[in-house]
Amino acid sequence: MATSATSDQLLVIIDPAARQADGESVRIAKDVLSAGAPAKLCLPDGPEEFARALARRGSRRPVVVGDGRALTRAVTLLHRRGELGGCALSVVPVGDTALAESLGVPGGAVAAARAVLDGVERRLDLLVDDGDGVVLGALRIPPVPVRAGAASPVPLSSGRPWYRSLVRTLAARPARLSAVPAPHAARLRVEVDGRPVVDTDQPVEAVSVTPGAAGVASVEVRPLSVGAEATPLLASGHTVTVTGAEFRYRADAAVSGPVRRRTWRVVEGAWGLVLPAGH
Repeated sequence: MATSATSDQLLVIIDPAARQADGESVRIAKDVLSAGAPAKLCLPDGPEEFARALARRGSRRPVVVGDGRALTRAVTLLHRRGELGGCALSVVPVGDTALAESLGVPGGAVAAARAVLDGVERRLDLLVDDGDGVVLGALRIPPVPVRAGAASPVPLSSGRPWYRSLVRTLAARPARLSAVPAPHAARLRVEVDGRPVVDTDQPVEAVSVTPGAAGVASVEVRPLSVGAEATPLLASGHTVTVTGAEFRYRADAAVSGPVRRRTWRVVEGAWGLVLPAGH
Protein backbone atom coordinates (compact mmCIF):
# COMPACT_ATOMS: atom_id res chain seq x y z
CA MET A 1 0.00 0.00 0.00
CA ALA A 2 1.34 3.45 -0.88
CA THR A 3 0.53 6.79 0.75
CA SER A 4 1.88 10.28 0.25
CA ALA A 5 4.77 11.32 2.50
CA THR A 6 3.09 13.04 5.44
CA SER A 7 5.57 15.80 6.37
CA ASP A 8 7.48 18.33 4.31
CA GLN A 9 9.81 18.96 7.25
CA LEU A 10 12.88 16.74 7.00
CA LEU A 11 15.42 15.60 9.59
CA VAL A 12 18.46 14.54 7.58
CA ILE A 13 20.66 12.25 9.69
CA ILE A 14 24.04 11.77 8.02
CA ASP A 15 25.75 8.64 9.30
CA PRO A 16 29.45 9.17 10.13
CA ALA A 17 30.48 6.18 7.99
CA ALA A 18 28.84 7.83 4.96
CA ARG A 19 30.80 11.03 5.51
CA GLN A 20 34.01 9.02 5.62
CA ALA A 21 33.15 6.75 2.68
CA ASP A 22 31.88 9.24 0.08
CA GLY A 23 31.80 12.90 1.07
CA GLU A 24 30.84 14.00 -2.44
CA SER A 25 27.65 11.91 -2.49
CA VAL A 26 26.78 13.23 0.96
CA ARG A 27 27.22 16.83 -0.26
CA ILE A 28 25.01 16.18 -3.30
CA ALA A 29 22.30 14.60 -1.14
CA LYS A 30 22.34 17.57 1.26
CA ASP A 31 22.08 20.07 -1.60
CA VAL A 32 19.17 18.31 -3.31
CA LEU A 33 17.23 17.74 -0.08
CA SER A 34 17.79 21.27 1.25
CA ALA A 35 16.70 22.79 -2.06
CA GLY A 36 13.49 20.74 -2.14
CA ALA A 37 12.17 20.98 1.44
CA PRO A 38 12.88 22.59 4.84
CA ALA A 39 15.59 20.35 6.24
CA LYS A 40 17.42 20.17 9.54
CA LEU A 41 20.82 18.52 9.15
CA CYS A 42 22.21 16.28 11.88
CA LEU A 43 25.77 14.91 11.85
CA PRO A 44 26.01 12.43 14.73
CA ASP A 45 29.46 11.26 15.82
CA GLY A 46 28.29 7.74 16.70
CA PRO A 47 25.34 5.42 17.42
CA GLU A 48 24.28 7.19 20.65
CA GLU A 49 23.96 10.59 18.96
CA PHE A 50 22.25 8.90 15.99
CA ALA A 51 19.66 7.43 18.38
CA ARG A 52 19.11 10.75 20.18
CA ALA A 53 18.59 12.60 16.92
CA LEU A 54 16.00 10.07 15.77
CA ALA A 55 14.21 10.14 19.13
CA ARG A 56 13.98 13.96 19.08
CA ARG A 57 12.75 14.26 15.49
CA GLY A 58 9.38 15.71 16.50
CA SER A 59 7.13 16.06 13.45
CA ARG A 60 10.05 15.99 11.02
CA ARG A 61 10.31 13.09 8.58
CA PRO A 62 13.62 11.25 9.12
CA VAL A 63 15.98 10.77 6.20
CA VAL A 64 18.97 8.50 6.71
CA VAL A 65 22.02 9.23 4.58
CA GLY A 66 24.13 6.12 4.91
CA ASP A 67 24.54 2.44 4.12
CA GLY A 68 22.47 -0.63 4.94
CA ARG A 69 23.72 -0.73 8.52
CA ALA A 70 22.53 2.83 9.12
CA LEU A 71 19.08 2.06 7.69
CA THR A 72 18.79 -1.11 9.79
CA ARG A 73 19.89 0.83 12.88
CA ALA A 74 17.12 3.39 12.32
CA VAL A 75 14.44 0.73 11.85
CA THR A 76 15.66 -1.16 14.94
CA LEU A 77 15.58 1.96 17.12
CA LEU A 78 12.07 2.89 16.01
CA HIS A 79 10.88 -0.71 16.46
CA ARG A 80 12.21 -0.91 20.01
CA ARG A 81 10.64 2.45 20.87
CA GLY A 82 7.27 1.28 19.52
CA GLU A 83 7.28 4.12 16.97
CA LEU A 84 7.84 2.22 13.75
CA GLY A 85 4.20 2.08 12.72
CA GLY A 86 3.77 5.85 12.71
CA CYS A 87 7.02 6.87 11.04
CA ALA A 88 7.81 6.95 7.33
CA LEU A 89 11.55 6.51 6.79
CA SER A 90 13.55 7.70 3.81
CA VAL A 91 17.10 6.77 2.85
CA VAL A 92 19.76 8.10 0.53
CA PRO A 93 22.17 5.15 0.27
CA VAL A 94 25.86 6.05 0.51
CA GLY A 95 28.54 3.38 0.78
CA ASP A 96 27.10 -0.13 0.53
CA THR A 97 23.84 0.45 -1.38
CA ALA A 98 22.81 -3.19 -1.87
CA LEU A 99 20.16 -3.37 0.87
CA ALA A 100 18.48 -0.08 -0.01
CA GLU A 101 18.42 -0.90 -3.72
CA SER A 102 16.96 -4.35 -3.02
CA LEU A 103 14.08 -2.58 -1.27
CA GLY A 104 13.43 -0.33 -4.28
CA VAL A 105 15.46 2.80 -3.44
CA PRO A 106 17.17 4.24 -6.55
CA GLY A 107 20.93 4.10 -6.82
CA GLY A 108 22.81 7.38 -6.96
CA ALA A 109 22.57 10.33 -4.60
CA VAL A 110 20.51 12.56 -6.90
CA ALA A 111 17.88 9.94 -7.80
CA ALA A 112 17.57 8.75 -4.20
CA ALA A 113 17.24 12.30 -2.86
CA ARG A 114 14.57 13.10 -5.47
CA ALA A 115 12.67 10.00 -4.36
CA VAL A 116 12.76 11.31 -0.77
CA LEU A 117 11.11 14.54 -1.94
CA ASP A 118 8.66 13.19 -4.53
CA GLY A 119 8.08 9.59 -3.48
CA VAL A 120 5.31 7.83 -1.57
CA GLU A 121 5.36 5.75 1.58
CA ARG A 122 5.05 2.02 1.09
CA ARG A 123 4.42 -0.34 3.99
CA LEU A 124 6.84 -3.27 4.05
CA ASP A 125 6.92 -6.51 6.00
CA LEU A 126 9.60 -7.02 8.63
CA LEU A 127 11.24 -10.08 10.18
CA VAL A 128 11.58 -9.72 13.96
CA ASP A 129 13.55 -12.30 15.93
CA ASP A 130 13.16 -13.50 19.53
CA GLY A 131 16.09 -11.28 20.55
CA ASP A 132 14.23 -8.20 19.22
CA GLY A 133 16.50 -7.91 16.19
CA VAL A 134 15.05 -6.99 12.80
CA VAL A 135 15.66 -8.09 9.22
CA LEU A 136 14.63 -5.75 6.41
CA GLY A 137 15.75 -7.70 3.36
CA ALA A 138 16.97 -11.24 3.86
CA LEU A 139 18.92 -13.52 6.15
CA ARG A 140 21.16 -16.42 5.36
CA ILE A 141 22.64 -19.32 7.33
CA PRO A 142 25.59 -19.70 7.24
CA PRO A 143 26.69 -16.15 6.35
CA VAL A 144 27.91 -15.42 2.84
CA PRO A 145 31.66 -14.70 3.00
CA VAL A 146 32.71 -11.08 2.68
CA ARG A 147 33.73 -10.22 -0.87
CA ALA A 148 37.51 -10.12 -1.38
CA GLY A 149 38.82 -6.58 -1.19
CA ALA A 150 35.78 -5.24 0.66
CA ALA A 151 36.70 -3.03 3.57
CA SER A 152 34.57 -2.02 6.53
CA PRO A 153 34.74 1.57 7.76
CA VAL A 154 37.37 2.09 10.46
CA PRO A 155 35.89 3.97 13.47
CA LEU A 156 38.32 6.89 13.42
CA SER A 157 37.70 10.60 13.54
CA SER A 158 37.00 12.01 10.09
CA GLY A 159 39.27 14.91 11.03
CA ARG A 160 42.41 12.79 10.75
CA PRO A 161 43.94 13.59 7.34
CA TRP A 162 45.57 10.20 6.93
CA TYR A 163 42.25 8.30 7.20
CA ARG A 164 41.43 8.14 3.49
CA SER A 165 44.99 7.18 2.59
CA LEU A 166 44.90 4.33 5.09
CA VAL A 167 41.57 3.04 3.77
CA ARG A 168 42.81 3.18 0.16
CA THR A 169 45.96 1.28 1.15
CA LEU A 170 44.04 -1.43 2.99
CA ALA A 171 41.45 -1.79 0.22
CA ALA A 172 44.19 -2.19 -2.39
CA ARG A 173 45.75 -5.16 -0.60
CA PRO A 174 44.43 -8.60 -1.57
CA ALA A 175 42.30 -10.10 1.19
CA ARG A 176 43.85 -13.25 2.65
CA LEU A 177 41.05 -14.08 5.07
CA SER A 178 37.31 -13.45 4.92
CA ALA A 179 35.68 -11.74 7.86
CA VAL A 180 33.23 -14.65 7.92
CA PRO A 181 34.21 -18.32 7.63
CA ALA A 182 33.39 -19.97 4.30
CA PRO A 183 30.05 -21.77 4.13
CA HIS A 184 30.10 -25.44 5.11
CA ALA A 185 27.60 -28.19 5.75
CA ALA A 186 25.47 -27.61 8.83
CA ARG A 187 23.06 -29.82 10.72
CA LEU A 188 20.03 -27.74 11.50
CA ARG A 189 16.36 -28.24 12.17
CA VAL A 190 14.26 -25.73 10.27
CA GLU A 191 10.59 -25.34 11.15
CA VAL A 192 8.04 -23.12 9.43
CA ASP A 193 4.87 -22.48 11.42
CA GLY A 194 5.85 -25.44 13.61
CA ARG A 195 6.21 -27.87 10.70
CA PRO A 196 9.71 -29.29 10.02
CA VAL A 197 11.23 -28.55 6.62
CA VAL A 198 14.52 -30.30 7.37
CA ASP A 199 15.98 -31.99 10.44
CA THR A 200 19.49 -32.45 11.79
CA ASP A 201 19.87 -35.86 10.13
CA GLN A 202 20.09 -34.11 6.72
CA PRO A 203 23.10 -31.76 6.34
CA VAL A 204 22.37 -28.50 4.58
CA GLU A 205 24.55 -26.06 2.66
CA ALA A 206 22.41 -22.97 3.21
CA VAL A 207 19.15 -21.65 4.58
CA SER A 208 17.69 -18.33 3.42
CA VAL A 209 14.65 -16.46 4.71
CA THR A 210 13.09 -13.35 3.14
CA PRO A 211 9.96 -11.41 4.05
CA GLY A 212 7.51 -12.00 1.23
CA ALA A 213 4.09 -10.38 0.99
CA ALA A 214 0.99 -10.30 3.19
CA GLY A 215 2.87 -11.31 6.33
CA VAL A 216 4.45 -14.47 4.89
CA ALA A 217 8.16 -15.36 4.82
CA SER A 218 9.73 -17.35 1.99
CA VAL A 219 12.16 -20.05 3.12
CA GLU A 220 14.65 -21.93 0.98
CA VAL A 221 16.75 -24.82 2.34
CA ARG A 222 19.57 -26.19 0.19
CA PRO A 223 20.49 -29.75 1.23
CA LEU A 224 24.12 -30.81 0.96
CA SER A 225 24.59 -32.16 -2.54
CA VAL A 226 26.75 -35.15 -3.43
CA GLY A 227 27.25 -35.32 -7.17
CA ALA A 228 24.16 -33.84 -8.80
CA GLU A 229 22.83 -30.63 -7.31
CA ALA A 230 20.11 -31.27 -4.74
CA THR A 231 16.69 -29.74 -5.24
CA PRO A 232 16.04 -26.85 -2.82
CA LEU A 233 13.33 -27.35 -0.21
CA LEU A 234 10.84 -24.46 -0.29
CA ALA A 235 8.34 -23.37 2.33
CA SER A 236 6.43 -20.28 3.43
CA GLY A 237 4.82 -19.21 6.67
CA HIS A 238 4.53 -16.65 9.43
CA THR A 239 7.26 -17.96 11.78
CA VAL A 240 10.60 -19.65 11.12
CA THR A 241 12.60 -21.44 13.82
CA VAL A 242 16.15 -22.76 13.34
CA THR A 243 17.85 -24.97 15.93
CA GLY A 244 20.99 -27.08 16.00
CA ALA A 245 24.68 -26.73 16.70
CA GLU A 246 25.89 -23.16 17.16
CA PHE A 247 25.41 -21.20 13.96
CA ARG A 248 25.92 -17.67 12.69
CA TYR A 249 23.68 -15.86 10.25
CA ARG A 250 23.85 -12.78 8.07
CA ALA A 251 20.85 -10.49 8.48
CA ASP A 252 20.96 -7.69 5.91
CA ALA A 253 24.46 -6.18 6.29
CA ALA A 254 25.42 -7.65 9.69
CA VAL A 255 26.56 -11.05 10.94
CA SER A 256 25.04 -12.29 14.22
CA GLY A 257 25.58 -15.26 16.50
CA PRO A 258 26.62 -17.82 17.34
CA VAL A 259 23.27 -19.06 18.62
CA ARG A 260 21.74 -22.50 19.06
CA ARG A 261 18.16 -21.44 18.44
CA ARG A 262 16.50 -18.45 16.80
CA THR A 263 12.91 -17.76 15.80
CA TRP A 264 11.83 -15.09 13.34
CA ARG A 265 8.27 -13.92 12.83
CA VAL A 266 6.89 -11.79 10.04
CA VAL A 267 5.17 -8.55 10.99
CA GLU A 268 2.99 -7.48 8.08
CA GLY A 269 3.32 -3.85 6.99
CA ALA A 270 5.47 -3.12 10.03
CA TRP A 271 7.43 -0.22 8.60
CA GLY A 272 7.14 2.49 5.99
CA LEU A 273 9.79 3.38 3.42
CA VAL A 274 9.44 6.28 0.98
CA LEU A 275 10.00 4.97 -2.54
CA PRO A 276 9.56 6.43 -6.04
CA ALA A 277 5.92 6.74 -7.09
CA GLY A 278 4.90 3.82 -9.26
CA HIS A 279 7.51 1.46 -7.83
